[in-house]
Amino acid sequence: MAEIELRGLVKEYPGGVRAVDGLDLTVADGEFFALLGPSGCGKTTLLRSIAGLETVTSGHIEIGGRDVTRLAPGARDIAMVFQDYALFPHMTVRDNIAYPLRIKKMGKPERHAKAEETAEGLSLGALLDRRPGQLSGGQQQRAALARAVAVRPQVFLFDEPLSNLDARLRLEARTFLKRLQRELGVTTVFVTHDQAEALAMSDRMAVMDAGRIRQIGTPTEVFQRPTSTFVASFIGSTPMNLLDSVVDRDTLRVAGVTLPLPASARPHVSDGEQLVFAARPEYMSFRAEPEPTGLEGVVAIVENMGVGSLVSLEVAGPADVTRIVQVTVPEGQEPEIGSRGWAVPAPERVLLYRRDDGELVGSARSDATDPVLAAARN
Repeated sequence: MAEIELRGLVKEYPGGVRAVDGLDLTVADGEFFALLGPSGCGKTTLLRSIAGLETVTSGHIEIGGRDVTRLAPGARDIAMVFQDYALFPHMTVRDNIAYPLRIKKMGKPERHAKAEETAEGLSLGALLDRRPGQLSGGQQQRAALARAVAVRPQVFLFDEPLSNLDARLRLEARTFLKRLQRELGVTTVFVTHDQAEALAMSDRMAVMDAGRIRQIGTPTEVFQRPTSTFVASFIGSTPMNLLDSVVDRDTLRVAGVTLPLPASARPHVSDGEQLVFAARPEYMSFRAEPEPTGLEGVVAIVENMGVGSLVSLEVAGPADVTRIVQVTVPEGQEPEIGSRGWAVPAPERVLLYRRDDGELVGSARSDATDPVLAAARN
């Protein structure tokens, strides 16, 4: 078993800056787990703490049921692939792959045989005698992966290993890396700031901000039901539309339009409560004719996205403050810039967040401070 357990983990730097702030996390055996968040959120520090490259201030780290909190990196049975691959420039590909085995005191014939076997599996067999400077970016990435795979560790730790690749090669590498991890069945923690990578590759993912985890779930759960406005605005190739709204009995007033209040939200809100209306552009449709449940606006921008387009509407909000509402339209149905249109949300896809703390209405964390539920309990 190679389950990773983190309990009460804190990494504090001089001056009181907490890169990791009291974090609890469990990564299941054999799971591909992504750590996602903006720059400076603490995801790389967390990964380096698991690896032993950072000494934690407090808390515990267990790998496979063994407390490794104070163990040196070499004693943790992990392999790490860095953003810059960290290949030795004076060594051949063969020697780079075999180097960790050399550290483990494996004999030269045996470690070279192991390196060659691993290289063949990663289509590097013809490149074993080359040095890193003679390899392309994709080949360097595979050499770094081969070095990690050769030692057959309990845990893989990946620190944005695809960020140096061009767009097409990155897509190919994503597929390759996910397939490799499934074949090996090794517990993997993958750090990225690219939400598309996290959504495409992970079994589960954690969205981090300011050293804390804001949400953990499967890619589908995080995409379809973000638990806070922070996660909602961060996840997705296009950010979720977030608009101020007010509860009016069984309806919701947003951008001058009265919409039905989602049935799932009714037990958790009160009349007159200020909320944030949320709907993804992918879950809204564009109408060129007046629509009672649509948000009316003027087409400001149309962005071609290949199979469709992203339309940005300027919608009048409270006090005549203009808000941008985005909606996706199929290829060939793009409206003219300057024309009027209505963005119609799919009712079953609408989410509501509390305006004061940004928490999802109806979530366990939101219910803890829900005024309606609190009154009912009393």
